[in-house]
Amino acid sequence: MRRGRTHRLSPERAGRLRRALDRLERLSPPRRRLPLDPVSLAHRYSDPRDVEVAGLLAASLAYGRADLFLPKVTRLLEAMGPSPAEFVRTLDVAGARALLSGFVYRFNVGADVAVLLLGMGRMLEHRGSLEAGFVAAREASAGDLHAALEAFVRELRDVDVARVERVLGKARGLDHLLPVPLGPGAAKRLHLYLRWMIRGPDGVDLGVWKRLPTGALLVPLDTHVARLAWRLGLVRRRTMGWAAAEDITANLRVIDPMDPVRYDFVLCHHGMSGACPPRARAELCGRCVLRGECSVGRRLAPTLVAPARNGPGLRP
Repeated sequence: MRRGRTHRLSPERAGRLRRALDRLERLSPPRRRLPLDPVSLAHRYSDPRDVEVAGLLAASLAYGRADLFLPKVTRLLEAMGPSPAEFVRTLDVAGARALLSGFVYRFNVGADVAVLLLGMGRMLEHRGSLEAGFVAAREASAGDLHAALEAFVRELRDVDVARVERVLGKARGLDHLLPVPLGPGAAKRLHLYLRWMIRGPDGVDLGVWKRLPTGALLVPLDTHVARLAWRLGLVRRRTMGWAAAEDITANLRVIDPMDPVRYDFVLCHHGMSGACPPRARAELCGRCVLRGECSVGRRLAPTLVAPARNGPGLRP
């Protein structure tokens, strides 16, 4: 096996890992963690157009600490009124200035978010929905997900940025918020948005987009999922970019061919909760339901699990 390539799970190993993940999901029901996740903001709405607009705003700013970005997005959505879709449909640059004056969150300032909101409004006017915009991008890209996401983002950015900057000031993190070209990175926030829109409804993901298959999704790869993927043997690449997300998803597809990203929420929050920290601790591993399938759990809590039958575990 070439170094850095991910092996594919055997059916036997996939079955064991699926049982462990199902048990983790039962013991840590997603509804308990939902208020701490940005998808909770999209759950405030029932109309699919409001859901997709609120969801894209929330996903686009979902970086850094949740306790910092969630209040920022919440305040924006509250100021946008009961229908975010109607708000962005009628938004102009002056309205964007009134909404976003003084807005700052880490890399992004008001002008960056104004481009996103104006772009969503333009897409709703031209396409009827953000779903239709992504479907058109996917069809034009012959189903290539990377190319489709780049085309989708490019259309969102197709507004008069120079005018926005004259009114709101210089954009600072537009390429971070709406990256074009998409590049080799994992595009975690975009994949997170697709997961919310396409999967479900199941209490976490909303499933308001009906024209796209769940089997085509890639895992939204953040530091928590990457850490667990390493420890569970889902990936061997050292660079956690797009290729790693493909490798992890390919192994998750062995577990569930039709819905490969179904365990993304529980894996991410297993890390976010502190149950699987970057510096592993034996007392946590000893309580973890994944330890029998985890290289770290087998090493730090060896007396609690049977010897692995798949050979030595991966380094964390």
